[in-house]
Amino acid sequence: MNLTAQNTAIVLDSTADYPNARDEHAGWRVVPLYVNFGTESFKDGVDLTAHEFYERLRTSTTLPTTSQPTPADFLAVYEELAQSYERILSIHLAANLSGTFQSAATAAAELGGDRVRLIDSESASVAISMLALAIQRRLDRGTTDEEIEAFVPRYLREHGLLFTVDTLEFLARGGRIGRAKAFAGQLMNVKPILSIRDGEVIPLKRVRGNRKAFQEFVDALRAQTEDTPSLRVGIAHADAPERMRELEKMVRDLRPRAQIEQETVLGAVLGAHAGPGTVGFFWFTDDG
Repeated sequence: MNLTAQNTAIVLDSTADYPNARDEHAGWRVVPLYVNFGTESFKDGVDLTAHEFYERLRTSTTLPTTSQPTPADFLAVYEELAQSYERILSIHLAANLSGTFQSAATAAAELGGDRVRLIDSESASVAISMLALAIQRRLDRGTTDEEIEAFVPRYLREHGLLFTVDTLEFLARGGRIGRAKAFAGQLMNVKPILSIRDGEVIPLKRVRGNRKAFQEFVDALRAQTEDTPSLRVGIAHADAPERMRELEKMVRDLRPRAQIEQETVLGAVLGAHAGPGTVGFFWFTDDG
């Protein structure tokens, strides 16, 4: 099938950390996950903004939990879009990290036919939104199912992602720590350098202090990228805007021709699992 911006919609979930998606792209929708403080439940990015979440986290005596959207949540969005679009590309948080992808699959099956095509980002945050943006560029010029099906594996294979957390406590408590559990219980001020591959949080290195963690980001950007306009970068942080500004300056200094495509705050759901102070960056080379 020939795909265009006029006949193809994109659905994300709120872990893409792109709350203004619908305002910027008429054919985009975001299905929220849920964050819970005790008996109170909030739709991520709808009932509770990222800023409100971190404010509440500072004072709450109850640690937050999260839950996936229901199939009904997805189905309502699919049915609305199906009135105007022939194809729906639904791009989501790694299936290994959440049941969100399965909820979307259940809803797609209930809608019937092949209207919805599901894409497992195998990652989170800007890695999801930037995959969607890369697909949107192709829709804008005209593309096909076959081109998208060939592009997504290249994206998953070739992108880079590094992040660090202030503590592994949040990842461990939420069960999302993966192989990084080997880093748990380390000495104070030891910063883990982490990535996500095939939907699993993986440990890369341990360093002492934020300065050395930042140097790891510098070294990775130098070693794994070239300064071209096709280099696209995304930066995300969890209530750590000063660290995001440092990363932005790093990219501007080391790769001045690159495009910083996304700068965002981790929403309530990812913030609940990564914890305040998390910062990371993503890169991918794509001419679109």
